[in-house]
Amino acid sequence: MNKGCYRGQETVAKVFNLGHPPRRLVLLHLDGSRIDLPKSGEKVTLDGKEIGFLGTVARHHELGPIALAVIKRMTPADALLEIGGLKATQEILVPID
Repeated sequence: MNKGCYRGQETVAKVFNLGHPPRRLVLLHLDGSRIDLPKSGEKVTLDGKEIGFLGTVARHHELGPIALAVIKRMTPADALLEIGGLKATQEILVPID
């Protein structure tokens, strides 16, 4: 899977990823240090690399600022993510495998 372009790579990739979408849904617990919330569609990054985007963002009465995000499937569950300068932790909604 690390080789560059080659004949049949789409077929090989499809078999390799069979039954596993490339992204997964997570609930993010946002750092509550800012008053404003990030906007839907904003980039989610890990170590400076874009790994997904935000969906719905809200303030929960018990959990504080939260958001739904779609991120790369193999992102570590304990990774500290960043959205526009805000730190966020994940709560897994769809298992990693």
